[in-house]
Amino acid sequence: MKINQRKVLLVGDGAVGSSFAFSLLQNCQVDELVITDLKKDHVNGDVADLEDIIPFESNTKISAGEYSDAQDAAIVVITAGVPRKPGESRLDLVQKNYQILKSIVEPIVASGFQGCFVVSSNPVDILTTLTQKLSGFPKNKVIGTGTSLDTARLKVALAQKLNVAVNDINSYVLGEHGDSSFVNFEETTVLGRPLAELITLAETDKEELEQQVRSKGGYIIQNKGATFYGVARCLAQICQAILDNQNLVVPISAPLNGEYGLYDMYLGSPAIINNEGIAQVIATPLSQDELKKMKISATQLAAILEQI
Repeated sequence: MKINQRKVLLVGDGAVGSSFAFSLLQNCQVDELVITDLKKDHVNGDVADLEDIIPFESNTKISAGEYSDAQDAAIVVITAGVPRKPGESRLDLVQKNYQILKSIVEPIVASGFQGCFVVSSNPVDILTTLTQKLSGFPKNKVIGTGTSLDTARLKVALAQKLNVAVNDINSYVLGEHGDSSFVNFEETTVLGRPLAELITLAETDKEELEQQVRSKGGYIIQNKGATFYGVARCLAQICQAILDNQNLVVPISAPLNGEYGLYDMYLGSPAIINNEGIAQVIATPLSQDELKKMKISATQLAAILEQI
């Protein structure tokens, strides 16, 4: 069946999924958005609610559907899964969410789907790796949100610390979307100049910033029960880059094939996104200390993957 180049199937209509749908419709021309979830009544209500913004955005057909609706979709977005509870790490969710993932990916592939998978369910690096293995899809057709959210949080924290605009900062959080993530401080620029030319950050300052980024999700969960706006916007940005063939550089869960000396797993790294999915993984320059941190992230994730 011919792919509808502007059709998206969303699997999972919880807080992240519904926020993603809202963000996508506001930021990108989509011909058709199909939403599926085990909670059918909730989906029906969300479809009706989202229809109310169509007059302000674009003439998108929005409907409740099933996995079989993926057959001609350009993108399947997976947000379904058990969310983190207060005090729980993303890696604690592996076994629960792997079983959910398997029940989603297999029927979608069976439908004849040939587009791109975009995954945000946690732990996202592991579940993106498993989505590719379960589907058998080319690695460029499977994308995870990775450290895109962490990077957004870093830019906010740095902008506040330096009293500059967020868009004046060019920096990435790399590695696992989780507790072993790290910032490439040595390659960070502000207003096009190396960060080190503007401010001297002691190691304690850097560690504090990294910890601020890592702990923000837990802080949000503790106070309001879940995080969803940021990751929903990251998902919408990735989908727009695919649908509009943008060649956009985004830090994602990227399939590593020798980058940083790592293979056969998805881990947070910049990549170019266009209508082919991942056009190119970019191995950003790292110091020896940063490279060590990247390999620590990889070792931790590889140990978990071996147990599944």
